[in-house]
Amino acid sequence: MTLASDPPKEGFRLSMLIYDTRFRSITIQVVVLLLFLAGLFWLLNNAYVNLEAKGKDFNFSFLWSRAGYDIAQTLIPYTNDDTHMRALVVGLLNTLLVSVLGCVLATLVGTVVGVLRLSHNWLVARLMTVYVETFRNIPLLLWILLMGTILAETRPSPRDFRFTDAMREAGQTPEASMWFFDTIAVTNRGTSVAAPVFSNSLGTVVLPGNIPLSLNALVLMVVLAASFFGWRLLMRRAKALQEATGVRPTTWWQTPLVLFGPAAVVSVLLGLHLDYPTITRFDFEGGFQMLHSFTALLIALTVYTSAFIAEIVRAGIMAISKGQTEAAYALGLRPSRTMNLVILPQALRVIVPPLISQFLNLTKNSSLAIAVSYMDLRGTLGGITLNQTGRELECMLLMMLIYLTISLVISSVMNIYNKSIKLKER
Repeated sequence: MTLASDPPKEGFRLSMLIYDTRFRSITIQVVVLLLFLAGLFWLLNNAYVNLEAKGKDFNFSFLWSRAGYDIAQTLIPYTNDDTHMRALVVGLLNTLLVSVLGCVLATLVGTVVGVLRLSHNWLVARLMTVYVETFRNIPLLLWILLMGTILAETRPSPRDFRFTDAMREAGQTPEASMWFFDTIAVTNRGTSVAAPVFSNSLGTVVLPGNIPLSLNALVLMVVLAASFFGWRLLMRRAKALQEATGVRPTTWWQTPLVLFGPAAVVSVLLGLHLDYPTITRFDFEGGFQMLHSFTALLIALTVYTSAFIAEIVRAGIMAISKGQTEAAYALGLRPSRTMNLVILPQALRVIVPPLISQFLNLTKNSSLAIAVSYMDLRGTLGGITLNQTGRELECMLLMMLIYLTISLVISSVMNIYNKSIKLKER
């Protein structure tokens, strides 16, 4: 029943799509979506027309053809008879290797530099300031080229490490010597490092893609993972006892025993030992060989990114109230313990979000490896494979998709960690 006092119901008019706030947001979203789809259609149609004009089609069958080029440093077996797909995997693994190591080293160096920038020692604080301002204000590409030049031009040649019988009889010594108990030899060709090998082999398994995996290494990784979880349980038990009794149990000797004891026992049973590099007639043999291109890229990424991380750490620490430090000192905590137990855990909530951006930048900046001929994803898929096959569009799109996937994974992992350390609201 309609009363005379009720306002008449207004019918729908097209003008309401613009002037009525109930429909305006939907109208804007629909228009934006249509414009986006139109732009996307234009780009795809333009690419199709241009490819057709050049007599090309759009497919990824070239990935299964023979690559025909060598890659100097690989983490998995590879020959020039393998496919472009396997070359892509090799380049991707090289990218992930330098990115992961760079993120870890840059975080460690940046944290130390950021803390030391706040030191009360005037000289230490100023030296760290010089470090930050120097490395972050010079382009990364120049640092990569400089590191590569230093390693190639200042290090001795392999023949300078040779020690012959004639030299021994004459009481002479080699012009160059190895470092750290003859485990590292840095020459103008590369770096040879002693590699861990096993005397007792459990065999290997072949993963999809013809990638061999040593069962010895797999067992050792499983033991280390189990040891880590055992250590977490140990720390959780110590914390529970401390909360229940007010006295924290002694764990300083249990921690290394739980973390490294099982791995040490397994290593002894498997006959783990070092394969030392030895000088031959022309070069070093044995151990693990690292190219200067990899070393130069890793050092440059580390020192450049650590300068930005140092500023992030410094800002995070300064964001914490000085009252936290004063309270810790009043409880009798030393400055080092105060920083590790009170300041840094709270500063992480400020540090982690911008730290994610630096990890992403480092991963993407690793594509500058082409400057020193390090065969990463950019050098394989976006370099030689692209030039040999002439599939520019496919290679670029695939490379962009891979970098996007890596960046999203890094962001997701760091966001999960960020949520785990944020303040719990009640």
